Amino acid sequence: MHMAPSPGRITPWTPADVRTLRAFAPEPVQTPRGRHAQLLEFAAARRLRAMDRAGAGRSEDAGYWKAVAPTAVFKAAGLRAGAGFPALPR
Repeated sequence: MHMAPSPGRITPWTPADVRTLRAFAPEPVQTPRGRHAQLLEFAAARRLRAMDRAGAGRSEDAGYWKAVAPTAVFKAAGLRAGAGFPALPR
C-alpha cells in the first residue's frame, strides 16, 4: 500500500511567525571580554585598511586610518584595567 505524505505546512516559518518569535528573543549581552576582543579586532582592521590605502597610493586615507587605529587599543586597555574585567582562571 502506498501512502501519500501528510498534508502540512510546506514552509515551517512564515514572516509573521518570525516577527512574533523575535519579540520573545532575549537581547544579546556583550561581556567585557567580548568587548575587549571586538576593540582589538577594530584596531587590527584599521591597520589593515591603512596598509591597503598606502598600497593603493592614497596616502591621505592611509594616514587617517593609521592615526585612528591606536584609539581602539587605548579603549581596550582601559576596559581591561577596569574593575569589571574578569581575570582568566588559573
